[in-house]
Amino acid sequence: MTDDVLHRLRTATAEDHRRVETVLGLMDPRLDRDRLAWGISRLHGFWATAEEGLARWAGSHPDDAALVDWPQRRRAHLYEADLHTLGVTAAPERPALPDVCDTDEALGRMYVLEGATLGGMVIDRHLTGLPALSGVRLRAFTPYGARTGAMWRDLRRATRAHAAGAGDAERVVQAACDTFAGLADWVGADRRTPA
Repeated sequence: MTDDVLHRLRTATAEDHRRVETVLGLMDPRLDRDRLAWGISRLHGFWATAEEGLARWAGSHPDDAALVDWPQRRRAHLYEADLHTLGVTAAPERPALPDVCDTDEALGRMYVLEGATLGGMVIDRHLTGLPALSGVRLRAFTPYGARTGAMWRDLRRATRAHAAGAGDAERVVQAACDTFAGLADWVGADRRTPA
């Protein structure tokens, strides 16, 4: 067994990661506009709440927030814009999430949110090839463009440094597990597509 915090994060969250992918079905070749809008609405509600918790953490830990470029990582507004692109104007439902108390918990939550950008590149390419979504251009899945790899590497580096220093790797991993489980439960709680 390895002590690398990133390996532990990946393995500890793998099952909930699979649950989220299965329920959202964003890689389904039969994905249509209504199903996509439903999925983005669920993601928007989750991201908005998760980012509010991280914003409160950043206000209390500005030096740690600066180390991970927190303001550059926000993207709930992109999910909102994508919903408007799809013709959805109603405010999405939002889950209740626990507060982010410290940098351990913030890094665990960000691991989940930022990890979605890597898969988002694959999702974005898939969506552009679907006839049912011809002409639809979304932004939330690829918020960083060419900087995606660099943003992910920076978060990984900061997480490793924090866990190796004053941080608590167990708490980072637990926060990631809690966040991913919360996301899996949230998207699985309502499998309906919009009317």
